[in-house]
Amino acid sequence: MEEEFFQAESSLVIFKRSARYFFMKLRAGVAGSGSMGRNHARCYSLIQEVELAAVYDADLKRAQAVAEEFGAKAVDSLEALAEACDLASVAVPTIAHLEVGGELMRRGLHVLMEKPIAPSVEEAKQLVELAEERDRILQIGHIERFNPVMRELEAKLNHPKFIESHRLSPFPNRSIDIGVVLDLMIHDLEIILHLVKSPVASIDAVGVPVLMKSEDIANARLRFENGCVANVTASRISPERLRKIRVFQDDGYLSLDYQEQSGEMFWKEGGAIQKATVEVEKDEPLKLELTAFVESVQEGKTPAVTGKQGADALAIALEITRQIEAG
Repeated sequence: MEEEFFQAESSLVIFKRSARYFFMKLRAGVAGSGSMGRNHARCYSLIQEVELAAVYDADLKRAQAVAEEFGAKAVDSLEALAEACDLASVAVPTIAHLEVGGELMRRGLHVLMEKPIAPSVEEAKQLVELAEERDRILQIGHIERFNPVMRELEAKLNHPKFIESHRLSPFPNRSIDIGVVLDLMIHDLEIILHLVKSPVASIDAVGVPVLMKSEDIANARLRFENGCVANVTASRISPERLRKIRVFQDDGYLSLDYQEQSGEMFWKEGGAIQKATVEVEKDEPLKLELTAFVESVQEGKTPAVTGKQGADALAIALEITRQIEAG
C-alpha cells in the first residue's frame, strides 16, 4: 500500500512538473557544491530559460556559500532539493551517483549526471533503467560533446580510419577517488565511440601510477570492427594542459584543439597538401551542455549524451583500467 501511494504521489508530482514546462521557467538545482557543482550553479544562473532554485551538499555551509553567490537557496536534503526543482545536475563523487541521481529521478526530477555515469557498469545500468521506468531525462556530462569544435568535426567527418587524441593536465587535486582513465580519458573515449559508430573489436592498454595509487598516465589503442583504430593518451601529471584530437580519413585529416577551440584541415590536391583554418564560433562548453539539457527537458527530446552512451563509454574505460591494473 505504501509503495502504491508513493507511486501515485510521484505521478502527481511529475504531472505538475510537466505543466510548469509550458507556462513557467524551469527550476534548476545542483547536488554537490565542489568546484564542478559551483560551475554548474554559475552556468544555470546565466541561462534565461531556467531559475537556479536550490543547491544541496552534505556540507550545508558549503552549499550555502554557492547558493548565496548565485542567488539560490541552500537545502539540507535531497527531498528538499527535489521539492524545489524540476531538474538538477548531480556533481557529487562518482560512488554516490546511483544514490543521489536515483533518488532525484524517483522524486520526479530530470537529471544531468556528471561523468563517469557510475563506478560500475551494473550501477550505470540501474540508472539507465530507472530513467526509462520513470520517464525522466538522464543526460551524462561528457562536456567535450558540446565544445564548439565538435560541430566542425561532425560536419566534416565521413569515414574515420585513424584517430589520435591527447589529454594532458597538471595534477588536479580533485577526482582523486578515480584514476586518469575515468577522470580524463573517458571524455575522449565517449567522443571516439560517437564518431566511429562501430563496435570495439579489441583494446590494448598500459598505464602507471605516479602520485596516486591508481594510474596517473595511460595509453590505450582501440581497434573497431569497421577497421578504424584509435590511439588515446591521458595524463594528469603534465606540466602543461593539452586537449587535442586528430582524425584521419580518405580525403585528408582534421586537427582540432578543444582547449583553444581552434582547428586546421589538411587534404591532398594537385599533388600537394593543402591546409585551411577551421572556423570555430567560440563559446563555453559547460553552458552549452546545460542549455542543451534544459532544452531536452522543455521539449521532451532525447539528450545529446544519453545514459546508454555514458554507460558504453564507462564499460570501455573500465576495461582499460582492468588491463592497467592487471599488468
